[in-house]
Amino acid sequence: MKEMMKMMIVLSLICGIAGITLAALKQVTAPIIEEQVLTYVQAPAIESVLSDYDNNPIKDRKKFTVDGRTVTVFPALKGGTLTGVAFETSGKGYGGNIGVMVGFDVRAMHLTGIGITTLKETPGVGARVAEHGYTTQFRGHPLEAVDLKKNGGDIEAVAGATISSTGTVTAVRQAITIFNALKGKLAGGWS
Repeated sequence: MKEMMKMMIVLSLICGIAGITLAALKQVTAPIIEEQVLTYVQAPAIESVLSDYDNNPIKDRKKFTVDGRTVTVFPALKGGTLTGVAFETSGKGYGGNIGVMVGFDVRAMHLTGIGITTLKETPGVGARVAEHGYTTQFRGHPLEAVDLKKNGGDIEAVAGATISSTGTVTAVRQAITIFNALKGKLAGGWS
């Protein structure tokens, strides 16, 4: 009995030390991981959906709360005036969530494009939603009536990838809803 108590105490100490170490490691690495995601995942997508800006959208980003959800908004400023914004949403695809960076022109009130940030879709089929032919359909698209042709819209789905195409369009529609909720806040958001 004494031997078993000793073993339980030692095992409890080992587990406690391991837990504290992992928690500390997560806390230390969280900002590093966030910076890596911003630099290597979101920045290329932001560059593909925003244009004609003279600021650094990553450094000038701000967080807003919309319906209890925190949204990081990346601004495009030209001469100190807000010309566009981009932020990331996601939709359910075949292999998991599809992360979509959606850009908006705040003057013309239309989409400036989309960029895929995260994707676990089938290579050669669902992964084609990240290709130029599919994503360019969203450039200059009005904010209303973004939908697939099969649902009465004008976005052509990727052949054989209905779930992936639907997930992408769902993410864009979610972004439009968030953008419409943020319009009033964006006006005074950057100076």
